[in-house]
Amino acid sequence: MNSLGKHILKNNLTRGFYITTLFVLLMFGSLSAQESKEQSVNKLEQYSDNDAQVLENEYTASLKKADTLAAILTLQKLALLYGHQARHKKSYNKLWQALLLADASKKKMLEAFIYRDIGRHYSYYKRKTKALKFLNSSLDLKKELVQNKEIKDEELANAYLAFVATYRELNDLKSAKVYLDSSAVFLKNSTQLRDKAFYSFEYGVILNSEGNYEKALKAFRDCLNWFSKNLPSYRVLINTYVGDVYKNKQEYGKSENSYLEALELSKSYNVHKDFTPLIYERLSDLYLLKGNKDKAFASLKRAKELDYLYFDSRSATNRPLLEIQDEFLEEKNRQITANKEQRLQQLEQEEQVLFLERMLLFVAVVGLILFINNIRSKHKAEKKILRKKREFEIEKNKEVLELKNKELATSVIKLIEKDAFIDQLKEKLSNGKGDINRQEAKQIINSIAVNNLDNWSEFETRFVAINKKFYTKLTKKFPELTANDQRLCALIKLNFSSKEIAKLLNMSKESVHTTRSRLRKKLKISRDVNLKNFIASI
Repeated sequence: MNSLGKHILKNNLTRGFYITTLFVLLMFGSLSAQESKEQSVNKLEQYSDNDAQVLENEYTASLKKADTLAAILTLQKLALLYGHQARHKKSYNKLWQALLLADASKKKMLEAFIYRDIGRHYSYYKRKTKALKFLNSSLDLKKELVQNKEIKDEELANAYLAFVATYRELNDLKSAKVYLDSSAVFLKNSTQLRDKAFYSFEYGVILNSEGNYEKALKAFRDCLNWFSKNLPSYRVLINTYVGDVYKNKQEYGKSENSYLEALELSKSYNVHKDFTPLIYERLSDLYLLKGNKDKAFASLKRAKELDYLYFDSRSATNRPLLEIQDEFLEEKNRQITANKEQRLQQLEQEEQVLFLERMLLFVAVVGLILFINNIRSKHKAEKKILRKKREFEIEKNKEVLELKNKELATSVIKLIEKDAFIDQLKEKLSNGKGDINRQEAKQIINSIAVNNLDNWSEFETRFVAINKKFYTKLTKKFPELTANDQRLCALIKLNFSSKEIAKLLNMSKESVHTTRSRLRKKLKISRDVNLKNFIASI
């Protein structure tokens, strides 16, 4: 092949592929929540100018009826038709009109498909960044619909396949494979035969690039039946890639037949015209391998002519596409500007009223703050007075309590002294030999014992009355304490020594120590804890 032929093949190897996949994806991608209506997009197989005029009339009629869905679907059909005829400017314009309608009517599923198709248009002229931006917008919308449970997650496979086609056409098969794997995740349990067919086709392309020729041919055969029944025009692409496999296998006769059949299908269905330059380039390369230089030159010449027609910047058909304008964004900006102007007029009319309202609100707020601060200050002052009064009462009660306990302790001490005197008297009477006989002495002793018991009961009653909270807490915290235990706690609280307690309770000092040890166990305190301080804290 001469240098001119090599140069054309090198520069045009991927460009012809850019156009093809968009219109194919429209054929299977427009199926959504409104699938029953949108299936009609897939029925266009052969195209003519008459078809375009019919669709234009349908679009006008849909607008008159205010049938937005029908208008959008008709615009998609027109975009598909013009795209197959390589009239890309018209196709692109129809997609933007459809996007404006879909956005205004909040039809997010259709909006997702249109974003994808516009992204594919950008990829035709190697505007990769723009293309991926729109494809990602389409994918994000579909993910949002899945999250809101408006569509099934299997619909995401369709969006990922759009990335696969784009990267395939950009000869980045490594990235294409990544997105193909992503689509496979959502196709595992999918019922969408159309997505599975397109997956099989793209998988065949990947397998061929990896040298797995037999598996590639099987993948193409697996999807051929579905395409033959539902989308026969797509066999243009299938036959082209099958021809590539046979060429790699050096089965040149089968390769040539596949390429020629692809050209015949494009002609008979009047589709994929912009793909034909690549088919002729493949044929030129094939004829060189076979040694037929005349056919190679003729095919290369035809490829150059078609490439100029569909892709050259000097072509009147394609020149407008080199400066693609984002009409949708421009329209959005116009709407935003109009809304701002309308809002400014409204603000000018309301400005004085708003100023007065704000002034009144300011005065009201300031007055309310002052009123609240005044109430708060009074409340704080009252709380301070009540707190001081309460502290004074508590202090006074403590002083009264201490005074009464001192009086009580004094009376107890007198009782102890009295009991000591009585004990001496009892001893003398018990052993005495005076005028009092034993019967009279016994009566006196019993009377003294009863009097002692009454004295203790009186003391206990007075102690409980004075230290009511102490007794209540003691009983609540330690319900297992006996009356003698409680009596001992009372005497310890009054700061009596073991000797004084022994005299008062009429027991030995050692017994008092034993009783105190038992009390410690019942109170569950160790010997390190001061018993008097512990009881005083109750």
